[in-house]
Amino acid sequence: MDDISANTKKLEQSYREQRKIDPTQGALLKDGSPNNDDRIEIGPTQLAYSEWAEANLVLPNLPAMRHYRWERLTQHVVARDVGGVLLFDPLNIRYATDSTNMQLWNTHNPFRAVLLCADGYMVIWDYKNSPFLSTFNPLVREQRSGADLFYFDRGDGIGKAADVFSNEVRLLIEEHGGSNNRLAVDKIMLHGLRALEAQGFEVLPGEELTEKARAVKGEDEILAMRCAVAACEASMTTMETFAREKIPGGGVSEDDVWAVLHAENIRRGGEWIETRLLTSGPRTNPWFQECGQRIIQNNEIVSFDTDLVGSYGICVDISRSWWIGDEPPPTVMVDAMKHGHEHIMTNMEMLKPGVNIQELSRHCHRLHPQYQSLKYGCLMHGVGLCDEWPLVAYPDQMVEGAFDYELQPGMVLCVEALLSPEGGDFSIKLEDQVLITETGFENLIHYPFDEKLMGHT
Repeated sequence: MDDISANTKKLEQSYREQRKIDPTQGALLKDGSPNNDDRIEIGPTQLAYSEWAEANLVLPNLPAMRHYRWERLTQHVVARDVGGVLLFDPLNIRYATDSTNMQLWNTHNPFRAVLLCADGYMVIWDYKNSPFLSTFNPLVREQRSGADLFYFDRGDGIGKAADVFSNEVRLLIEEHGGSNNRLAVDKIMLHGLRALEAQGFEVLPGEELTEKARAVKGEDEILAMRCAVAACEASMTTMETFAREKIPGGGVSEDDVWAVLHAENIRRGGEWIETRLLTSGPRTNPWFQECGQRIIQNNEIVSFDTDLVGSYGICVDISRSWWIGDEPPPTVMVDAMKHGHEHIMTNMEMLKPGVNIQELSRHCHRLHPQYQSLKYGCLMHGVGLCDEWPLVAYPDQMVEGAFDYELQPGMVLCVEALLSPEGGDFSIKLEDQVLITETGFENLIHYPFDEKLMGHT
């Protein structure tokens, strides 16, 4: 081999190594994704992988996770005797295919759709210039375009586009759905619905199907969630350090603090945050004000809810309240904090397989009267790719029969507490994320509760 050829080979080898996320590994990372910085599929960063390795976390097998989700959706299609399920919700599409495409834009411009037929044949309609975004997943058998049935994109031609799209769905169901004209659909634009019905479909609510399918997590989904939780907690640690170091000096806004969590989430391969629920001082009450330009004062409370879509697209939903300052918090805040902590820990103890969801409502821990009128909107809720089914209502808000189901192993519930005294000037917000196991529950959250608010210092 001449010198030029030898040097060329060395350069090629060096380039291949530079393109690897982790040069110590081969073509695939331990989660089954390509060890390639130029890969199509989004995923965790080197920072996240290194932190998980240090924490001795086991990574999910992503191909196995995708197969579990595909198989579970298909089983739910068959169980309901429908020819297929047609998905427009970007979170349902993520569940079915593990592919993403401008997720937040897609929430208000529904240009993507997935059809999963009763025989398991899966087709995605994507943005016409990006069919390659799901080709990494062999369970997606075809990439098409043409599901964009909204006025901005189609103008007065929506009807024609809907006819073309619905005819494609009909032909696919004839071939792969046993010509069963019962079709489950999650969310669809009006022209699309009318076009499907004109094709002879009996359109049925698809959200019940997808929510029930997503509710029970497989082994690899739980591993992915453990990783996502660790990444979120590392991001929260950085945000807390920033808040405690910078707020006492003045000039730090709620947005400044909240921006740290966003940045740290992205640094670890997370995706977005669903809300803006971080407020300070008197703006914490009433709850659900969104974080803004207010300058946080020394010796004030900061309360927040992460609502974070993190690594692997998994939602991590943690709430905490911090007392920032050198003086002790008011006794009324400490009492509320202790009561809120007792509330979630007591309610958590009820969680185990076989427990009826309505019984959780009937037998839950009762908040003191001063916190009843402004208590949180639910006692608990499911979580996976986002907030999911089921919802566990407070007893005075429970609708008989709406959630008459039993907990199963593999479900994950967020256990909530909001202590907002009516007419008061603070809110305590607490929330942990809990896995239902074969014998009981496991709290997946390890982030500490504020020591001063807990009255420990």
